[in-house]
Amino acid sequence: MKNALAIFMLGLMLAIGGSVVCAGPLEDGIAAYQRGDYATALQLWRPLADRGNASAQHNLGILYRAGQGVQQDYAEAAKWYRKAADQGHAAAQINLGNAYDSGRGVALDHAEAAKWYRKGADKGFAIAQTNLGNMYRDGRGVLQDFAEAVKWFQKAADQGLALAQNNLGNMYDSGRGVAQDYVEAAKWYRKAADQGDAIAQFNLAFLYSNGHGLPQDYAEALKWYRKAADQGDAKAQFNLGNIYLSGRGVHQNDAEAANWYRKASDQGHAIAQNNLAVMYAKGQGVPQSYMEAVKWVRLAAGQGYADAQFSLGVAYANGQGVAQDFVRAHMWFNLLATKGNQPAAKNRDIVSASLTPEQIVQAQEMARRCQASNYKQCD
Repeated sequence: MKNALAIFMLGLMLAIGGSVVCAGPLEDGIAAYQRGDYATALQLWRPLADRGNASAQHNLGILYRAGQGVQQDYAEAAKWYRKAADQGHAAAQINLGNAYDSGRGVALDHAEAAKWYRKGADKGFAIAQTNLGNMYRDGRGVLQDFAEAVKWFQKAADQGLALAQNNLGNMYDSGRGVAQDYVEAAKWYRKAADQGDAIAQFNLAFLYSNGHGLPQDYAEALKWYRKAADQGDAKAQFNLGNIYLSGRGVHQNDAEAANWYRKASDQGHAIAQNNLAVMYAKGQGVPQSYMEAVKWVRLAAGQGYADAQFSLGVAYANGQGVAQDFVRAHMWFNLLATKGNQPAAKNRDIVSASLTPEQIVQAQEMARRCQASNYKQCD
């Protein structure tokens, strides 16, 4: 499967009362926390933490991590997580692992992160098992081992954790650590998708769209893409735009295609931005506007999308949506030509005929600056 899945990491485990060993102040602090009175929670938990209560220590870590009732301080959060983790508090071990994994409050150290995740995983915590599986899948802090990743994803997936179910589905989808099996992938994607996991919904839709492990069914693909898109998944929004543009599984609708391309574009999806630009240039599903087309194609070009860079060169050469500018047209065509794009090279040479030698040097220098800035300084 070509789509990349997000790496799911534990952020903040709010299992505040995870292992209550002291009645009274600890429980009163939990009640205060739950009603948003963080100052009172801090006042109740700190004496307990100072006396070595692991749950209170973990809870102080949460307050410092989130800046609740105290100035946000990742180092202080890690300090309290460590005190609780050293006593075997599983949630603290997982949160300490996350601190090392993200480099917040401690030096970035994936091996140390894996060590603490393993402690939580060995105690059966699904989030820790998933995080450890991610480490093995990606080779962070441990030797890359897809079979080991599958083992940990399976343990967490069997507990019903949607993140792990999706990740396990992806391993079957891609044949990493297990024999490739689209049917098994679809099974695990569906379990996570039914729990509302947007990435799993996208992945299940992708299988339906391509007939992998499931009968090809564009209407069913549309259903799952929409569920993910409604949760803000940009890739799903983009694919919905494609579906409405092509009319697969739905009545063809240019306006609806443009609507979904816009949603994905607003989240920075470069191909959606390019497609929306094309629709504005043609007046397809939207009012025709070269200026609006240039607006969107410029955003895509700034992300390095070659088709958009070519279109921006054409816009400058023809003066469509922007003032005609052969120097800038040369710059965009030249950027692509140096990468072997023959149509761009041809257009660059055509534009060069309208430029003085000094202007060509200027355009070349602009191209070098644009390339060096990763397309951030191109005007």
